[in-house]
Amino acid sequence: MASVPVRCWFLCTVSLLNLLFVFISGAHFIRFISFRAIYHNITGETTLCRDSVPWSVALRDSSVLSCLAVDLSLLALFTVQHSLFAWSPVKQTLQSLLGVLNRTAYCFTTALALQILVHYWQPVTGAPCLWSVRHAPWSIWFPLLCFTLHFLCWAIICSILMIFDYSELLGIKQVYYECVGLEDPLTPKSAGARRLLSHLRHPVCLELSVVLWLLPALTLDRLLLAGTLSAYLVLSHSLDKQDLSYLYVQLKSKMQLLAEPHGGSAAAESEQEDSNHKEK
Repeated sequence: MASVPVRCWFLCTVSLLNLLFVFISGAHFIRFISFRAIYHNITGETTLCRDSVPWSVALRDSSVLSCLAVDLSLLALFTVQHSLFAWSPVKQTLQSLLGVLNRTAYCFTTALALQILVHYWQPVTGAPCLWSVRHAPWSIWFPLLCFTLHFLCWAIICSILMIFDYSELLGIKQVYYECVGLEDPLTPKSAGARRLLSHLRHPVCLELSVVLWLLPALTLDRLLLAGTLSAYLVLSHSLDKQDLSYLYVQLKSKMQLLAEPHGGSAAAESEQEDSNHKEK
């Protein structure tokens, strides 16, 4: 009997340490992808690009090509890790080996890949910018506008992650349910909800696209970063008509609850039960 509490303490410790690592990695990634680029543009303390160099010369520069090669390797590391660990055979293997720590391992390796990307990313300063806002008054106002919109986008992203059950996304709920003797947290969810989550784990495409592309200056390495991650976001989601139908039913039921907080709840619950029955 003593082994059960010890095992639970171990699982909880690993899960909470992973949560801390993921939080720190997320903060570093936000600073790297968003606010650091805007800050450098406002202060001008770092040369982001060299507009005096022709593209024909820049694209033959060994230093530019070496930086792009390193950055492309870092992006390949992240995309391969994120896709490989989400591949069904690998997920099943990790599930059999790690049990409830499967999701924790996925989040840890993702955070580790992001940390490597952030710390070893090579800025390309020997090539022209694709665009750069440098003339007054927009040289001041546009970076401030970018900062405001980036802040709002990250606030929306964090809110969406909270709505989409961040404790399950990070593997905390799986460990808690295991320790208290409950089934997997995804099991009580309807078939439509589980199907949606399998197709749309990160519903932040629009907000992240704004963060990736809306900058006062777009350098060559930033073009590589934004283009690769945008393409990966588009290709990684596979929503279909059944998922959209499920989202429509959920939205309709929520609207009924808001419109009729007392009388409409029973109708919404009945419609939800009918929807779940059809999905099964």
